Amino acid sequence: MKKIYDNAEAALDGLLFDGMFIAAGGFGLCGIPELLIDGIKAAGTSDLTVASNNAGVDDFGLGKLLHTRQVKKMISSYVGENAEFMRQYLSGELELEFNPQGTLAERMRAGGAGIPGFYTKTGVGTQIAEGKEHKDFDGETYILERGIVADLSIVKAWKADDTGNLMFRKTARNFNPPAATCGKVCIVEVEEIVPRGSLDPDKIHLPGVYVHRIIQGQHEKRIENRTVRAA
Repeated sequence: MKKIYDNAEAALDGLLFDGMFIAAGGFGLCGIPELLIDGIKAAGTSDLTVASNNAGVDDFGLGKLLHTRQVKKMISSYVGENAEFMRQYLSGELELEFNPQGTLAERMRAGGAGIPGFYTKTGVGTQIAEGKEHKDFDGETYILERGIVADLSIVKAWKADDTGNLMFRKTARNFNPPAATCGKVCIVEVEEIVPRGSLDPDKIHLPGVYVHRIIQGQHEKRIENRTVRAA
């Protein structure tokens, strides 16, 4: 099965539809699928529900899709660093389902593993727990969280071979692996595609069975918050 595509437009072809649910990897501006986000923006796909730790910044990453009003709902753990995200949420223009960071990662992992739900203590006694099933185990109260299964996963990796085996680099190995597993279809953008057999099996972070399409491209190395020493 062909997995390598020429660009984001080709890789997204036939997969996008209005109202779809997308799981996106990355954290802040680290390890985000920027080329695929640009492809979704160009396609004009609307009414999106996006599960991602956050939404980049105002003019980069998922912030671009917020700016064009293509996102209907975010499932996230962090709103900061994106003024438009905060503005749309506070004005009621954007639905937001807050998730504790670890809960969101585990919801993605659970969905990818075929686990429909799990119990966690995180959020008990807070607004996070409102409307959710509560259950006691060994004298402690837990809440039920549902696993996430998305229509499409978009992730960013460092290296891939032609079968889709992936290596992530350092901090970019954050939400990308669980996001990749929870999509019915997973598209990965990478910095380098290497020959089959050249990746050390012990250093493969995600096996190719989860990956359906791959693109290679140039990526912008942005700094989210630049801190410099006074002269």
